[in-house]
Amino acid sequence: MSISMYQSSAPVFIRMLGNLSAVLDKAQALADAKKFDSANYLAARLAPDMLSLTKQVQIACDAAKGCMARLAGVEIPKHPDTEASITELKARIATVTDYVKSFKPEQIDGSENREVVIKLGPKQDRIPNFTGITFLQAFAMGNFYFHVTTAYALLRHQSVDLGKQDFLGKP
Repeated sequence: MSISMYQSSAPVFIRMLGNLSAVLDKAQALADAKKFDSANYLAARLAPDMLSLTKQVQIACDAAKGCMARLAGVEIPKHPDTEASITELKARIATVTDYVKSFKPEQIDGSENREVVIKLGPKQDRIPNFTGITFLQAFAMGNFYFHVTTAYALLRHQSVDLGKQDFLGKP
């Protein structure tokens, strides 16, 4: 039995974005219980030169929607990076989850050999072209998981009671 490009992407993004939202719920619950402003979490970093929790969530969302759009050969929707609360970050996650859910398998399946071009950074440096399968496996998934994992680690470092099952979610 083979696994399709759709099965390798959409369900993974949907599940992990849901887990990320649930991790943010736990952060909000701790802030509420301790009676402090959950916005204090948004600037959390493990090192001075790393991106904040807010940016980690935004980039994880961008990675999911960008992957799906690129594999389908459609324009990537733009979301302004204006989130200033956990509630707003959760809304962004929900918007992106709905976007990922909007794709049908036939839009993604067969994209294995589609050329994928991405540009990154402030100078929009072009990364060498990928095929759909190499983009998904060698870039998109790793990038997505990096930012989801970092968001989890930032909240764990801020004493939010999280464990591996929070990251993985319920089967």
